[in-house]
Amino acid sequence: MSQELWALISVFNKDGVVEFAQRLVKMGWNILSSGGTAKKLSDAGVSVKDVAELVGGAAILGHRVVTLSRQVHAGLLADALKPEDLAELVFLNIPFIDLVRCDFYPLAEAIADPKATIGSVVEKTDIGGPCMVRSGAKGMRIVICRQEDMEPVLQELESNGTVSYENRQKLRARAEFEVAKYVGDSAMYHGNGQFKVITGERILEFKGENGPQTPATLFSAGANDPLALDKFKVIEGAPPSYNNWCDVDRLLQTMTHLAAAWKLNFGSVPCIAIGCKHGNSCGATVSDLPFPDVRRMVLGDTRAIFGGVIMTNFNIEDSQAITMAEAMPDGKARFDGVIAPAFSTPAIATLSRAKGKCRLMVNPALGIDSALLDKTPRFRYIRGGLLTQPAYTFLLDFNDPEIKVYGTRSQDAEIDLLVAWGVGCTSNSNTITIVKDGMLIGNGVGQQDRVGAAELAIRRAVGAGHGDKLKGAVAYSDSFFPFPDAPDLLIKEGIKAIFSTSGSINDKLTQELCTNNGVTLYQLPDAKARGFFGH
Repeated sequence: MSQELWALISVFNKDGVVEFAQRLVKMGWNILSSGGTAKKLSDAGVSVKDVAELVGGAAILGHRVVTLSRQVHAGLLADALKPEDLAELVFLNIPFIDLVRCDFYPLAEAIADPKATIGSVVEKTDIGGPCMVRSGAKGMRIVICRQEDMEPVLQELESNGTVSYENRQKLRARAEFEVAKYVGDSAMYHGNGQFKVITGERILEFKGENGPQTPATLFSAGANDPLALDKFKVIEGAPPSYNNWCDVDRLLQTMTHLAAAWKLNFGSVPCIAIGCKHGNSCGATVSDLPFPDVRRMVLGDTRAIFGGVIMTNFNIEDSQAITMAEAMPDGKARFDGVIAPAFSTPAIATLSRAKGKCRLMVNPALGIDSALLDKTPRFRYIRGGLLTQPAYTFLLDFNDPEIKVYGTRSQDAEIDLLVAWGVGCTSNSNTITIVKDGMLIGNGVGQQDRVGAAELAIRRAVGAGHGDKLKGAVAYSDSFFPFPDAPDLLIKEGIKAIFSTSGSINDKLTQELCTNNGVTLYQLPDAKARGFFGH
């Protein structure tokens, strides 16, 4: 039997398994299988040797033990380079199993079920599958644990009669990775927060944040998220760098929060254009028109957007590309990247730069799912470990029963405050953000005190040529004002509406200051609405 070709097939997801086995049989392979997989293959006319025949008995313990036997694992672990191993298999009448096609019970789905219990999760925890896959990996067999690997393996077998060492090694690594993810899910569920297992698959390598940090890598967590970074495709320009990818991730935070909050408050998602530099928005505009005035986004701060990255939730046509370019001081598109659901061919030509310096990236989901918040817990490396916290999913709602308004409400002001909130709560804190008529005119980010953030927001607005727009503008603060000094600065520049959280012992002083100056102050409790970001 050791001279024959044997494949062990045991799968939960049986899509394509019959054709897979049929093609193996056509190449002279013998099939070992068990349970439902054996029945499906047999019913389709595939000749199958049941594992029960090999191990000397059917499944036991209510089907908990099927392939966990020394015969199966001896067939997978015997060293093909050791004659004594092969001889022992012949003596024991055990086939040398050179291929194992196996997937696992859907543990992640069982864990995600709102009705999940320890018992239901345990019942969907596969033991035999991961054991077979790991034995096959250690034995350097052809290990297939994903559907998408079946066809390439079949094609290589049909062309060459075997699978190369290099490809077996890749399949071995894949097998170990899939088992690691599977076992990690189980550990995190049963540990109830005691353990954190992070896995990812390398998608791209590129320039690091600084020269000595190259290469940097994008790993995919395999999320079913249409806005995951691995779903974005570069259609023009050089490969994005670490900095570019960080900007894309931050732009997605701003885009999705703004779109989701807009939908919550007004029932629809508008056209949104955002420009950022080093992760912080330096231009933004929102419009209900089919094609918003992207010029207003660029003009938010033309110095900052030089070499910046832009994201829209609408297709970029040639007219928008030309408008963005002409809004720059020299009339040329000098952006590091533009991300949109799609680009017209003329727009690509307009926005491209020499040496691929402008990366054009597309993801059609931006035009459909731009209000889809990322709810996955966030984590960051710290020396010797990592920090985790839930995702920031708060949405500013002007119908919130907890909101306090000191002064006269205005829908125009609330529209502008929503834009300011979307930008400010996804900018590095401390942040003060100023908006006028749906246009970001000043974003004071990353300051150690709130007065400094207010001063910076005003200075950036004036420096960008928007000093005349400060009168009648609105301002967002990502936390409460410890003293009324920062709002006093804003009010003296003509700000007419402010959103901040409440929670300072001096809240009353800020409220009185705004009321006495005819400025409308909106507040929600700091524990609910604080918008710190980027620590």
